[in-house]
Amino acid sequence: MGILTKTYQVRPNSVGLLYRNNVLEKELPPGRYEVLDLLGRTQLLALPTTSRQLLITNQEVLTRDSIALRFSCVVLYRVADALRFAGSFDIGRGTLPALADAEQRLATAVQLAARTQIGALGSEELAERRAELTDLGSEALAAQAAALGLALEQVQLRDLTFPKNIQDLFARHLEAKIRAKADLENARTAVATARALKNASELMKGDENIRFFQFMETITKIAEKGKHTFLVGEFPQLPKPPS
Repeated sequence: MGILTKTYQVRPNSVGLLYRNNVLEKELPPGRYEVLDLLGRTQLLALPTTSRQLLITNQEVLTRDSIALRFSCVVLYRVADALRFAGSFDIGRGTLPALADAEQRLATAVQLAARTQIGALGSEELAERRAELTDLGSEALAAQAAALGLALEQVQLRDLTFPKNIQDLFARHLEAKIRAKADLENARTAVATARALKNASELMKGDENIRFFQFMETITKIAEKGKHTFLVGEFPQLPKPPS
């Protein structure tokens, strides 16, 4: 550090904003800088450029059919335009208060966008599409963030909670659907079995070979259960003894 200069360092994964007489002079990338400062009127503020996580929890929203539910979402963002960020927030108070203000405004924008997106669907549709409804990001939301100097990397729904009585209704509805599907499959099986038996009986009519094989199969099954004696065929009658 020289007599007429001041040394500043901008650490990796950050961007520096150099102020002179409380006026933003220029943006500095990571590095070490010797800045001319005769009267000690310069100041450097650094902003992180890495991704930051914002968790929005326990937000209430009404569905299209007026069912109240709660949701939570996760937002990943980063400072993409330091100059625009500095013009949108009171960075003179320090980096951390400015980032806190940015997160509050970003959370409000995400909440409004999520309420609009979730509120456009009915409760039953939300229950069926809950696994699909994960990405809450939109071009409009990204544009709002960009106006603040921020870039949205992810806006993801974390959970969606229905009231207990609605959960019970959905559970009973799902149980009824599963039972109806099982009954339908059983009915189809019964019809197919009856049709097969009918076809088999029609085939056996007048066919002595098939009847003989069925007869032998029946005898085999009976013989498996014990010792039996079977008489097959025609036998001559014995003559009656003389009276």
